[in-house]
Amino acid sequence: MRKNIVAGNWKMNLSHKEALSLYDSLKTNSNEMDKHTTVIVAPPSIYLSEFSKNKNEKIKLAAQNCSENENGAFTGEISASMLQSIGVEYCLVGHSERRAYFNETNELLKHKVEALLAKAITPIYCFGEVLKERESGNHFEVVKAQVSEALFHLSAEAISKIVLAYEPVWAIGTGKTASPDQAQEMHQFVRRLLSDKYGEAVAKEISILYGGSCKPTNAKELFANQDVDGGLIGGAALKAETFIPVINGF
Repeated sequence: MRKNIVAGNWKMNLSHKEALSLYDSLKTNSNEMDKHTTVIVAPPSIYLSEFSKNKNEKIKLAAQNCSENENGAFTGEISASMLQSIGVEYCLVGHSERRAYFNETNELLKHKVEALLAKAITPIYCFGEVLKERESGNHFEVVKAQVSEALFHLSAEAISKIVLAYEPVWAIGTGKTASPDQAQEMHQFVRRLLSDKYGEAVAKEISILYGGSCKPTNAKELFANQDVDGGLIGGAALKAETFIPVINGF
């Protein structure tokens, strides 16, 4: 059975004091979290080492990004081996903001995925269409390209180690949310792509998260869909009192 997963992406938010307070609050209240749900937090990278030293068994750590390079003269970058060395288990790849602001391409993301898998770190691979692509009816082709170009060179064994996250970009930070039917439609489409490429058994085992203004008021409705296996949470992950209800949305 595939995992139910709720991952909180803190993005470039929270001072050291605020981040530590939130992390401690989540650990303290971890007994309130659904025991069948894998909980992940992705704080700014400068906090990862400290958080890793004080890990809680319930809460896993993710990086928000990594380099496709192993090491070398790449000022400001962080490698998968560095993340592995401090106990980071997951890493976001290709978040819509990285694609939009840092021009990350499917080809580049392909190499980031490979770098993470080589160090036994689980990539959380993000994909999704912008509003113009949704309104033009081109959203399925956009998503197909994003998934296939970055991932479909992998073996069935390798892709089984990846978590996918569908981000309708038009619903991130806008207050808009894909309807449960829209979310299910795209998740089902992606699972069908996986099935066509790798077979139904492999496709059934891969968790696909929804990331687009998911919050306590709509998490249960979104997570009730057959092919929605959790969420990649932004704003609601910045407070324990909003993040924990989302975790318990199954």
